Amino acid sequence: MKIVVLGLSLSSAWGNGHATTWRALLRGMAARGHAVHFLERDMPWYAAHRDLPAPDFCAFDLYDGLDQLDAFAPMVHAADAVIVGSYVPDGVAVAHWVQRQAGGVTAFYDIDTPVTLAKLGRGDHEYLDPDTIAGFDLYLSFTGGPTLTRLEREHGAQRAEALYCAVDAARYRPTGALKRWDLSYLGTYSPDRQPTLDRLLIQVARRMPDRRFAVAGPQYPVEIEWPSNVERIDHLPPEQHADFYSASRYTLNVTRDDMRAAGWSPSVRLFEAGACGTAILSDRWPGIEDVLRPPAEIALVDTTDDVIAAIARDAAPLGAAARRAVLARHTAAHRAAELEALLAELRRPSTGTQPAPNIALTA
Repeated sequence: MKIVVLGLSLSSAWGNGHATTWRALLRGMAARGHAVHFLERDMPWYAAHRDLPAPDFCAFDLYDGLDQLDAFAPMVHAADAVIVGSYVPDGVAVAHWVQRQAGGVTAFYDIDTPVTLAKLGRGDHEYLDPDTIAGFDLYLSFTGGPTLTRLEREHGAQRAEALYCAVDAARYRPTGALKRWDLSYLGTYSPDRQPTLDRLLIQVARRMPDRRFAVAGPQYPVEIEWPSNVERIDHLPPEQHADFYSASRYTLNVTRDDMRAAGWSPSVRLFEAGACGTAILSDRWPGIEDVLRPPAEIALVDTTDDVIAAIARDAAPLGAAARRAVLARHTAAHRAAELEALLAELRRPSTGTQPAPNIALTA
């Protein structure tokens, strides 16, 4: 198939989890023989941290504004499928444009589903509104479980299907790095995650001064007081993730409030850490047992004391079980096969018609 994707970012993983998700999925699609063209809005904060300016697994173009999309209208019309991602700048206008121009299947891939639904509930249509939801043939959701029914019954999605994040198993694997940290965390600062990070890592570090910890990710406020045994890494490029996880005896997964409440919302970090054979400690949320089975494949922790007890144990068996589970169920190859099957089922025969007349886009 020929597939066009308009996503938040492919070229820069700085401050967002979308880039690694798109990279894994699209590498998987390329391996299955599909031709993908990714269109990304050129934003200054990503331009300053562009770690993949020329992907080798898909065609790639930047565009400066909505008016430049018209140049891609023939390609969008000829594609077998066009996928719009969440948090695309001017996403509502982009979605309406895609729905006018596309000649094949149209899909929305929501990598932020619980956040999206919370925003819709507040009347916040930053990148999606009720009309565009109903206009897509397929709503691909980062979140599974009851949320899929809600998307169809309450928000008018024609068809909602879970498409969890995944890991590129060729790039995330044990590297043999020496263990530097007893517990690590990788993630951009988020106000709703910070209390959990404080309880499950920072307080642990204060009570275990002889142990070593690390927190990697940008945008943390300068006023946070980090214990001396917590190493801070401001930004960790994706090519260094595998070494980071391999150097960690345990790593911590912390879920945003909206995603914890919805359940069935596994972070890509779970799969990346697991693929590296790193033992995972996670906060608790509905549906986690459908992703990784506790206590054999992942350890759930609620309190500082839970974490202290966990990291005193041998991490190797838990890390090995996590790796086996991820490679069996959660690689990019698995997700690409799932996406291919959904798009093939909905694929329409070519109509031979011309694209709809271009209508000026406005923010």
